[in-house]
Amino acid sequence: MIEQIGIALFGVTAIFLSQDIRASYRKYACIFGLLGQPFWFYATYKSGQWGMFALCFLYAFSWSRGLKTNWFSKSLA
Repeated sequence: MIEQIGIALFGVTAIFLSQDIRASYRKYACIFGLLGQPFWFYATYKSGQWGMFALCFLYAFSWSRGLKTNWFSKSLA
């Protein structure tokens, strides 16, 4: 149950922020996306959904790219 709350809370927030018109808000989407990943990993592992479990690595990688781009890049031009 707790994993479903985490998935919903962090997932919806990440998607909502990723569509914001303000870049200063959009950059937080990747943080919320990454915060939701442990809940996804746990839920898919617990239920034995191995295809979804493998996809969690791709989602985590994708959110990590956003973190690198929005928080650690010297130039966003």
